[in-house]
Amino acid sequence: MKKILFFMICICLFLNPIFSYALLIQEKKCPACHRLTKTDNLKTGPDLFYAGNKFQSTWLLQYLQNPVNIRKAGTSFNPGFLKGEFKNLHPTLSKKDAMKITQELMTMILPELPEEMSNLKGLSKSQKAKTKYEFERAFSCISCHQSLNLAGKPRGGISGPSLIDAGNRLQANWVANWLNNPKIFSDKNRMPVYKMDDETRLRFTQFIMTLKKENMR
Repeated sequence: MKKILFFMICICLFLNPIFSYALLIQEKKCPACHRLTKTDNLKTGPDLFYAGNKFQSTWLLQYLQNPVNIRKAGTSFNPGFLKGEFKNLHPTLSKKDAMKITQELMTMILPELPEEMSNLKGLSKSQKAKTKYEFERAFSCISCHQSLNLAGKPRGGISGPSLIDAGNRLQANWVANWLNNPKIFSDKNRMPVYKMDDETRLRFTQFIMTLKKENMR
């Protein structure tokens, strides 16, 4: 009996930081704007129940301490969307709280997500040029998303999230799965389901990962 009690105490001590981080997420009222499970009602902020698949932890830690506007037009669930009045309302967290919440969010994953990006080489110069053309013209991604033109200047629409820093913000495997079927993350998102063969989709993923804020001029 003593051994069982000792074992249970050890488990509680081990899990205590995880519980405290989860409580911090509640304390900061994250569920008011973000879905933390797929069964939650739609919220004004982006879904976080697959944050560990989607975001790079370094970016997430910086964002929580210094929030920036990623989707300039807001979302269709935001009251100011139709009026163009959307502003970034995300609270600024201390470094300590940002580290705790980042650690917790990175544990939120979809375990069944396929691995798409293993053993891939970088794009050649000709492949990058071809993909950029398809990105802007054939699939018209810049109708909704900002990216960087050849001069390193922002170009594109604002109804979707900016991709200017996609290579800093997103994980490549998530991008590949999102392009393949965005509906596995949310039935209500406005992302089109493109008919891309795997070669094109993975080239697009590699191209998107080259879009980094440090390349802006």
